[in-house]
Amino acid sequence: MTFLIILTVLIALLYTGLPMFAGMFLFSVGILFWVEGGVPTLGETILGHLDGYLLVAIPLFMLMSHFMVRGKVVDDLYAAAHTFLRHIPGGLGIATVFACAVFAAISGSSVATALTIGAVAIPQMLKYGYSPRGAYGVVAGGGTLGILIPPSAPMVLYGVASDTSVGALFMAGVIPGILLAAIFAAYCFFTEGRREAKLIAEGTFVRPARASLREMGHAIKRSFWALTLPPFVLGGMYFGIFTATEAAATGALWALLIAAFIYRQVGPKQIWEGGQEAARISAVLFMIIVSAGLFGHMLTKLHVPDQLVAWVVENNVSRTQFLIMMMLLLFVLGLILESFSIILITTPVILPVLAQLDIDRVWYGVMLTINLELALISPPVGMNLIVIRSLTGAPLLEVDKAALPYMAMMGLAIGLIILIPSLALWLPGTMQLGN
Repeated sequence: MTFLIILTVLIALLYTGLPMFAGMFLFSVGILFWVEGGVPTLGETILGHLDGYLLVAIPLFMLMSHFMVRGKVVDDLYAAAHTFLRHIPGGLGIATVFACAVFAAISGSSVATALTIGAVAIPQMLKYGYSPRGAYGVVAGGGTLGILIPPSAPMVLYGVASDTSVGALFMAGVIPGILLAAIFAAYCFFTEGRREAKLIAEGTFVRPARASLREMGHAIKRSFWALTLPPFVLGGMYFGIFTATEAAATGALWALLIAAFIYRQVGPKQIWEGGQEAARISAVLFMIIVSAGLFGHMLTKLHVPDQLVAWVVENNVSRTQFLIMMMLLLFVLGLILESFSIILITTPVILPVLAQLDIDRVWYGVMLTINLELALISPPVGMNLIVIRSLTGAPLLEVDKAALPYMAMMGLAIGLIILIPSLALWLPGTMQLGN
């Protein structure tokens, strides 16, 4: 109850227009002054939360994303997926999901995935007879793969906040990411395939012909270098060649080489702009980390985590019950807060409960990430929905309705991971990983 009251007051404070980092910082300092009469360890707390080697990975992964987006590799990715899948029922939607999954492993950003793939895929789907709602929905849903399929800035942040191996989190996101992409693709196959069959019977639709071997070979040749980045980064971590931070550095360098020398779209100006963008976003994120660290320190002083553990023990709450309650809370928070804030506000509070209930932090981290994805397509202010509206000019209500089936599928994926933990834990358990 104490945590819920604090959370309610904090959200109300943020809705006055204060930036997230300023609201959390001032609120935490105010409570600590009220409880203890001062914050004698303020400097130590701030430096302690920024003194982490893992934080270097955040601007480096942003640089990697910037180089690949500026390199305009997405056109070749989508063209390759379209070439191989266009003859399948719902093939354009499946191609869009595939392109989103690959681009997610390059960009690490759901909004960037929805924006970049949507700009290419939505006009193509509409051109070939896709329903507008179907086209909007598949981009909204596919775009959310950006923060589940590694690399992922939210996973890095959760790893730092929970002292969990980021490499393990990255690997844990691979199978759930593929699973979610497969669910989306199956939905496109059945729903759009059924609609296409009806239009074919009416004589108003002709499905594109199967690509020739020559077309397939040309598509592979054009997209080859873009497709090397995900296995380069993830394979390096899987086989113990890189830590997550080293993977971010080598991935950024590899992306720069591809964009500069293969696609020839990135020069000194773009490198400078990428550095500025990565520094700006990272500085804001680091201020949020500091503020959230102070917020967690304040909660600890108020014994909120201890109270939560006591409540769980007294009420004999099971592991599954707690996870369901947390998923519902995270979903509600996702409607009003952005993902970084949710991670940093909730993680310090629930870590003792995870230990008490023997809930693996990597397992929980994957479910947390999917829930954060869900917030990106949840009306009324899901960022992916706003991106699609800006790309198409469609009424927001129509875009909201298009996202509803994908919200249900993501809820299904969370349920499957709760029931089958090995979906998240098997792959990181097959190798030795560092941070």
